[in-house]
Amino acid sequence: MIDISNLTVKFGGVVALDDLSLKITDDVVGLIGPNGAGKTTLTNAFSGFVNVSSGSVSVNGLNLIDMPPHKRTRWGVARSFQKVQTVFDLTVEEHLNTVLDAKGASGQLREKAIVRALNFVGLAAQRKTLGVDLNPYHRRMTEIAKCLVGAPRIILLDEPGGGLSESEMLELRRIILGIHPEFGAQILLVDHDVDLIRDVCTSTVVLDFGKLIAFGPTEEVLQDEVVKAAYLGR
Repeated sequence: MIDISNLTVKFGGVVALDDLSLKITDDVVGLIGPNGAGKTTLTNAFSGFVNVSSGSVSVNGLNLIDMPPHKRTRWGVARSFQKVQTVFDLTVEEHLNTVLDAKGASGQLREKAIVRALNFVGLAAQRKTLGVDLNPYHRRMTEIAKCLVGAPRIILLDEPGGGLSESEMLELRRIILGIHPEFGAQILLVDHDVDLIRDVCTSTVVLDFGKLIAFGPTEEVLQDEVVKAAYLGR
């Protein structure tokens, strides 16, 4: 269980997250809101990319805020980025190895983790392909594979469907829904694609101006009039 308690993040006089509290128990949870709502700030607070002014983010009683970013990575926090972080002169395999280097994985376990992640996202045939030669879909899948190696516990996905075709989005849905059964990781999915959120997220969090305005079963949240006014434009 993820327990966010009184989490506040400030950038000078700007309050990016304002005393946010919620308990997340579902396997796949959506995080939506208009631009500037605090979604990226929340994922950055999870992974240690921003300093937290006050509050905590605990997973099964362990406060992640007390851990430096590299220890969070080793413990099992993984994330993708809205802008794909593909290095052109590294192969897909080498991308995954950089993650495993940070986790201190040994040789035999490393190979098993790479094969498992690549098979899961359908990139086994691209294992030796350089980043520069990957198409946009394979770059997105490389990002997800990087999250899956090294025993992830929490995976933060930031706009993983950006630039994908309709058929590729169907495959992305299958992959997201299969992560928890296969790897046991809890997923926090940030996306503007309401259809994707509806299809894969059991519950959804809605932020606006750094405040929690709705949290609950996804379909109920998406029908909430406050959410429609803030996010869907009514």
